[in-house]
Amino acid sequence: MKQEKLRLLFVCLGNICRSPSAEGVMKKLVKESGLEHEIEIDSAGILGIHQGELPDPRMRKHASKRGYTLDSRSRPVIIADFYNFDLIIGMDDRNIQDLKKLAPDLESSAKIHRMSEYLSTHTYDHIPDPYYGGAEGFELVLDLLEDACSGLLEVISSDRDN
Repeated sequence: MKQEKLRLLFVCLGNICRSPSAEGVMKKLVKESGLEHEIEIDSAGILGIHQGELPDPRMRKHASKRGYTLDSRSRPVIIADFYNFDLIIGMDDRNIQDLKKLAPDLESSAKIHRMSEYLSTHTYDHIPDPYYGGAEGFELVLDLLEDACSGLLEVISSDRDN
């Protein structure tokens, strides 16, 4: 019997830098792996202050140079996300704490993971927010997300093979 689509939700504070970048990186990796019909990817923010906006122009510029398209619109996390997604992946401790407060039950809380769990070549315990920094911050975020999304895809692929 064919498994249902695996649904991933990436979450950061405002859904304009890190989580839409994770969404873009993961979508490209999934497509290159031929799994785009098996894995659905979205992103959201803890706060809705940027709702409806495209990702930060600086983030889009840096991502575009690496071949990523960041075209999702910012939206806040809603309770239905905890029922509709299989993995909810936060970028830092604050995101994780906020997600756990929002989770409607223990089963939902168990879906919450930290993006840095999937890093294999970098040693960071979180994905830093580049919003108030310079170009190097956006590049670092992309480096970390490329590493973590590759690691996440490996975990997903090995889980689906078993």
